[in-house]
Amino acid sequence: MEYSEIGTVAAWLTEQGLKGASEAELLTGFCNICRECGLPLDRGMALMDTLHPVHEGRAFRWDSREEIEAEFEYGPSSEGTALESWQRSAFYYLWAGEENEVRRRIGFGDPTDFVMLESMREQGHTDFVAMVHRFAKAGTIGEMDCFFSHFATRHPEGFSDHDLAILRKLVPVLALAIKCIALARIARTIAEVYLGDDAARQVLEGKITRGKSERISAALWFSDLLNYTKISDSAPPEEILPMLNAYSDVVISAIHEAGGDVLKLIGDGVLAIFKADEPADACCASLQAERLLRQKLKVLNDERALEGRPTTEVYIGLHIGDVFYGNIGSRERLDFTVIGPAVNEVSRIASMCRSVDFNVLMSSEFAATIPESERGALACVGRYALKGVKRAQELYTLDTAQMEI
Repeated sequence: MEYSEIGTVAAWLTEQGLKGASEAELLTGFCNICRECGLPLDRGMALMDTLHPVHEGRAFRWDSREEIEAEFEYGPSSEGTALESWQRSAFYYLWAGEENEVRRRIGFGDPTDFVMLESMREQGHTDFVAMVHRFAKAGTIGEMDCFFSHFATRHPEGFSDHDLAILRKLVPVLALAIKCIALARIARTIAEVYLGDDAARQVLEGKITRGKSERISAALWFSDLLNYTKISDSAPPEEILPMLNAYSDVVISAIHEAGGDVLKLIGDGVLAIFKADEPADACCASLQAERLLRQKLKVLNDERALEGRPTTEVYIGLHIGDVFYGNIGSRERLDFTVIGPAVNEVSRIASMCRSVDFNVLMSSEFAATIPESERGALACVGRYALKGVKRAQELYTLDTAQMEI
């Protein structure tokens, strides 16, 4: 590969990065183009930590001969076999030290002291080089503070000094292109985790102007935990957060599986909406979420009871109505959520569950909206005045004797 071709490869990386090509596509294309230009690459790998509630980072691989998994996510490397593997890697050697590059001519007697090197030598690789490109503080997000890459060849003479000089010129451009895509992925992840899928999509599409909202009709869900305050006062402090996470997980997963969007977590409370072209479909989706939740709750409570941990139930209020959906707040701090009388009403309906001793209550509007064929599963529990709501209304619950479990 000639020095004159560096610009061609760099231009391709720049163009693909601007187009939004995936990280795996960038690495695969980079390695293939370099190989076509005469750089003897037979294996490539890149990885970078990320900012994600579950995954520590993402890795990308390419091989000139084998069909391999092009990308994968990895979990914490702070303990167990993951830590052992990390500490035996060339990337750890670079991360823990001051060097930016390490090379092993494994086909010419150099030690195979890093993980994977022995198997690579057995597969015919002759030379291996690993690099780290560190980010300055201003370019760091969470643990994403550097870009790791390694490359290997089966060439009988290994990498030449010229080959390595070419790689040292081009890999920083690859790192920048992959970092650009990774930052966009992190932005999406953060928005989805903290705002919910639909609100995140709208924010990332540019709907961030304060006061910008739309009037929508939606089925509204508000739930909280039975006796959460009492349990949190009596349970050991180290039990509270795991308990809240466990019950939040079953509530939120049930809502998502039924097609709903969680908009707010308020302590042990959850506010969600279900949108559909037909109001009846939105109500049916929220009832599906309630059924899923009951199944998940039984499994969770059985497990916690066997472990001697406190258990609880979930109160749910359901309503349907028009709300304003969009950005509310100050110039410095916005929230993408729903507001309107219907939101206040659904929270009041949920709070009535304690008084009437039912786990699910729904408004008369909600009950009237669901398909007539399903109304037989409802039972009226009486007419109630809701705090902060002008008119009293009949509330309904699910008649479990007529439901299919």
